[in-house]
Amino acid sequence: MTFWIISAGLAVAVAVLLTLALRAPRRAGAEPAAAYDLRVYRDQLREVDKDLVRGVVDEADADRVRAEISRRILAADAALREDVVEADAKKGAPMAMAVVLTLVIVGGSLWTYLNLGAPGYGDLALQDRIEMAQQARETRPSQQEAEDSLPAYVAPPNISPDYVALVERLRETVETRPDDLQGHILLAQNEANLGNFRAAAQAQREVIRILGEEATADDYTNFADMLVLAAGGYVSPEAEAVLLDVLSRDQTNGTARYYMGLMLAQTGRPDSAFRLWDQLLREGPEDAPWIQPILAQIEDMSLRAGVNYQLPEIGGGIGSQRGPSSADIEAASDLSPAERMEMISSMVEGLSSRLATEGGPVQDWAQLITALGVLGQTGQARAVYDNAVIVFADDTRALDLLLRAGQRAQVVE
Repeated sequence: MTFWIISAGLAVAVAVLLTLALRAPRRAGAEPAAAYDLRVYRDQLREVDKDLVRGVVDEADADRVRAEISRRILAADAALREDVVEADAKKGAPMAMAVVLTLVIVGGSLWTYLNLGAPGYGDLALQDRIEMAQQARETRPSQQEAEDSLPAYVAPPNISPDYVALVERLRETVETRPDDLQGHILLAQNEANLGNFRAAAQAQREVIRILGEEATADDYTNFADMLVLAAGGYVSPEAEAVLLDVLSRDQTNGTARYYMGLMLAQTGRPDSAFRLWDQLLREGPEDAPWIQPILAQIEDMSLRAGVNYQLPEIGGGIGSQRGPSSADIEAASDLSPAERMEMISSMVEGLSSRLATEGGPVQDWAQLITALGVLGQTGQARAVYDNAVIVFADDTRALDLLLRAGQRAQVVE
């Protein structure tokens, strides 16, 4: 309520000031030109009488001059009357303009805030925003709710009727053979080709059930992809669980990382989504299927994340050196103290500078923490660890990796 009182008071104050400016009288000494002319002509009449008394002009010339001046007085008097009439007619204009300005300022401000602002919300701290994003993530609609909110599936008109009939026969065959792996694989592929992603996801779920422990990261990736498409591009909790399963099998999986970024963007964490997508762009390759969707969204995501962003070279990597690997650090232990210090320091300096300016994946943060521990710079390692924990606060797997790095660097227990 306080916000609305202050905002309304400011808007009214501005409107009042503009109204006063519009209604302000003419500056002191200002007068119509016709009034000034009248005063001059009357002075001229008096000068004619004085000249006649002094004998400067004769009676005939004085009469002629008086007649001319009188004619000018009549014209000036008529002009003065017109000025007065126009001024009376315009007296209401400032008030009308003041009313219009008041409506524009107060009403326009209210309309703008209601459309662009967030009525009812205070100035949220970063931690509050993170907590709200986490709550949105935990309470978002399920896969079934998302699918139910979409129109029922209709086959595209440009699909061959013969092909539709073949897929229908495939459905009937698979229904009678629930453990037919190849049949379910074919059904999932063909349902996806028809754009029937709900049915495709169901068939792919059966593929994973039949494969059991033999299901690969690609099998789960296909399943997650179909779930997201079936929900109209929305990453549901069910799809997220599948994506996490994919990443537990293959941390470099580009499709899963793209969809995880999309999920973070949908739940109020554009900063985390931006970091994921920027990393994928830098890793490439250019023909990867996730590159074009990221390019279509990442600039808007960077604005939402508050990052002044310039698109990197696709597949160009992050800097000329990603930082010291575990093998680098292990090899450094065999060098003399001076050589080890020089080797690791050069790599750490480049990695630290890049992470500070551009960010990077959690693996790079973990490498930096470990390297600083090797150098004995535990204070700086702890500072990097604390910063990384904040950056990846919503990613439990990343936090586990950071904890292990902190333990190796002996900055956490």
